[in-house]
Amino acid sequence: MNVAANSLRSLWFALGALVALLALAFWLAKGESTDPNAPVSLLIGAALGIAFERGRFCFFCIFRETIEEKKSRQMLSIVTALAVGAIGYALMFGLYLPNPKGEGLPPAAHISPVSIPLVLGAFTFGIGMVLSGACISGHLYRIGQGYLRAIPALVGSLVGFGLGFFTWNTLYLEQVSESPVLWLPRWFGYSGSLVLTLAVLALLAWLLIRWDRTPDGTTESPTTARVHTAADLRDVLLVRRWSPVATGAIVGGIGIAAYLRTTPLGVTSQLSTVSRSVLDSRNALPEVLHGIDMMRGCVALVSSTITNNGWLVIGLVIASFAVAVGGGRFKVQKPTVGNSVTAFVGGVLLGWGSLTALGCTVGVLLSGIQAFAVSGIVFTAVVLGAVWIGTRLRLHRMFGA
Repeated sequence: MNVAANSLRSLWFALGALVALLALAFWLAKGESTDPNAPVSLLIGAALGIAFERGRFCFFCIFRETIEEKKSRQMLSIVTALAVGAIGYALMFGLYLPNPKGEGLPPAAHISPVSIPLVLGAFTFGIGMVLSGACISGHLYRIGQGYLRAIPALVGSLVGFGLGFFTWNTLYLEQVSESPVLWLPRWFGYSGSLVLTLAVLALLAWLLIRWDRTPDGTTESPTTARVHTAADLRDVLLVRRWSPVATGAIVGGIGIAAYLRTTPLGVTSQLSTVSRSVLDSRNALPEVLHGIDMMRGCVALVSSTITNNGWLVIGLVIASFAVAVGGGRFKVQKPTVGNSVTAFVGGVLLGWGSLTALGCTVGVLLSGIQAFAVSGIVFTAVVLGAVWIGTRLRLHRMFGA
């Protein structure tokens, strides 16, 4: 009886929190001073938080398990998200920019220069993932699970963004401004780019399935259980982990909706905006940050209000917390002094790397590859290499992290 009652209470808590998010979105929509995209960003963030938490869509966890434990099945979630998003982006690009052979680029798409700073930023970001235990999106959704080590990591990322502003001008003037913006549709058209992307992803999926050593039965689909009681309903909705393919399809669909309605998915813009705004208010920034406001990606603004990306992050954290509590996965994990230090240092690397690469695993890897940007492919390859090196050096095991 107690188990059933607890299950029912946790189910109602999760539903109540999600209803509260809907109410907040409604309130934002009614507010005259609020950006009209704010409520949509909040709901997109909530959907992303649910998908990330329910499907364990943590880039570092997925990369580490694939490299270290040969459990590569979960990597199919990333592959599927890229495939679904690429299909949606190709259709939308055809409407926004019918001829991809010219100089123009689709509006707001995360297509950035391929440069040495991109490689440096990606490598630094990858090492930061290993040291801190997650990428920035992973830290955000795991806060909802009670993972308190994410706090020093995110604080460190704010410091890292600040450091990135001080190195930006040198890197931009010497490298980024002269680097090419490489976009697959300029060579292959939309159809050719999509076919090429899907073919590579299909080959990668086949290799991942062959490589996989995941024990059978460890990945469950929420559609396989029958619902007879409230406990069964909670089990289906909140407890059973979503399959990698289902998770990836949902994340890919959210990415399409985000680009169609607001901007491409990304989770670092608000964090870098906070860092830039604080430094700007203290007149600590360089007098001019050359070219940064014209770059594509998760670019920081100077703002005293919550940006659309900020509402997305708020929705992500609250929704992940709601479903974690509802599914019985919320557990406060107190950090130690040692792993707080590595989390902070890793966070600094995450922030600097993200600022320099103009985004993170969501903004550059996910949204970039979906947009057929070569910068997304380069970022992914370098991050994977950095994670491989970091795990081989056992940086993620320092101080019992």
